[in-house]
Amino acid sequence: MKVATAMPLVRCQPYERGSLMIERIRNNRRLQLLLGLLVGICFGFLLQRAGITRYERLMGQLLLQDWTVAKVLLTAVLTGMLGTHILARFGIVRIKEKHGAWGATALGGLVFGVGFGLLGYCPGTMAGAVGQGSLDALVGGVPGMLLGSWAYTMAYDRLNRTVLQRGPFRHNKLQQLLGWDDWRTIFFVSTLILAFLLTLEAVGW
Repeated sequence: MKVATAMPLVRCQPYERGSLMIERIRNNRRLQLLLGLLVGICFGFLLQRAGITRYERLMGQLLLQDWTVAKVLLTAVLTGMLGTHILARFGIVRIKEKHGAWGATALGGLVFGVGFGLLGYCPGTMAGAVGQGSLDALVGGVPGMLLGSWAYTMAYDRLNRTVLQRGPFRHNKLQQLLGWDDWRTIFFVSTLILAFLLTLEAVGW
């Protein structure tokens, strides 16, 4: 006579379930598109509600007269930094290092800054401005972004040989530069951001 034996019950820890969920998303193209659409709608809504899809507000930040954009971006940095490292701590996501160089950083910053200053939008806020019907973003921003992307693609090989790889960074992460671990660096940066945001509120900016 055979005796039935109970199978051992295997319980997944919360971080294991989270990792499995992320893996399912990576392997499901339709789910990725759906989540991307939902996140994009939320992102655009929040951008518009914060007012940073408006030309005058963005130019006010560049002229150091309206600090709304800085508040939104620094809050995003703080939230993203904490959230990403918490997820990485539990093995749900993997943080990949990006190797940088002074040449690529200087050229990219120059192009970005000139475009931002002339048009009054960055790529993210421009997309939001197009969504709310701003003709300056639609007529100037979209063609400019497409033309710039095409020009960069055409010039990439030459730029990569002459500029982009010049002056490689000795360190890829702030933690490495400071010689601290991740959480000590996060605490330090978070303190600076919070102090700056509180100062802006205190002086009425």
